[in-house]
Amino acid sequence: MKAKFTYWEEDGWFLGYLNEFPDTWTQGKDLEDLRVHLLDLYKEFTAGTLQPDHEYHVDELVVA
Repeated sequence: MKAKFTYWEEDGWFLGYLNEFPDTWTQGKDLEDLRVHLLDLYKEFTAGTLQPDHEYHVDELVVA
């Protein structure tokens, strides 16, 4: 099983979040450290021990 995440580097830290839970960011000293923290978050969310701040919905926007 795989979970997508978004990350970027800022001020010497790697910041990121799980795409399913974009309100919950974490950080790491490097990309591997960030992956460890993201995996911990994923386990907490899927175990039900941590709840996202919002319920997310997906919709479409007509742009043309």
